[in-house]
Amino acid sequence: MYGDKTDTLMKINETLLEVREHTLAGYKPVIDYANWRVAILNFSDDLRPERITALQRHNETDEVFVLLRGRCLLFLGEGDQTITAIHGQEMSPHTIYNVKKRAWHSHTLSEDAMVLIVENRDTTFDNSPFCQLTHDQQESLVELTRRL
Repeated sequence: MYGDKTDTLMKINETLLEVREHTLAGYKPVIDYANWRVAILNFSDDLRPERITALQRHNETDEVFVLLRGRCLLFLGEGDQTITAIHGQEMSPHTIYNVKKRAWHSHTLSEDAMVLIVENRDTTFDNSPFCQLTHDQQESLVELTRRL
């Protein structure tokens, strides 16, 4: 019956509503549907700026990031086969950041951070190569993090 309190206390069938969460470290897809995926990225030690050794790009799709809490710095690399310059962008909460197809990128997060990611469902390592950073480029990520 509409408005009956017992309706809201019962578990809703997943054919009507999926409820997912991710509270552990790192990246995890939480919803896949048709051609898209929603994932959550939480802090993990491998995303500390001093541990980032490569940037990744997606050759077939853009990728959207939304900072839900904490701090996240998005690193973007210029260049095609090699990275010629690296830029840093501090993300603002609840703002949409669309990393364009074929743009080299990575990020570093504060320990309390949570980032929502929307991407194509078929985004895989097969169509998302990595480009190794030089020692100087790795140091520039650490310096960008200090400055931002």
